[in-house]
Amino acid sequence: MSETTNPQTRDDTTGTSNPSDKAAAHQEVEEYGGGHIKARHGRINGWLIAVYAALFLWALYYGYTYWGGLGPGLNY
Repeated sequence: MSETTNPQTRDDTTGTSNPSDKAAAHQEVEEYGGGHIKARHGRINGWLIAVYAALFLWALYYGYTYWGGLGPGLNY
């Protein structure tokens, strides 16, 4: 866990980010856990957004349909 990564290249003399490296930093892969976990900036796939939306709509339906009243056996 002593490994650290920095996705943006910084100029050590001025302490500011180098604007020419922003495109390269966007595609840079960050490694954690000695290279076992890799992360990069990217997009969320369309099918995954559709799954999130479907699950959210199902949760609203379920909450409206089945989650109400006083509870089991308490129909006064």
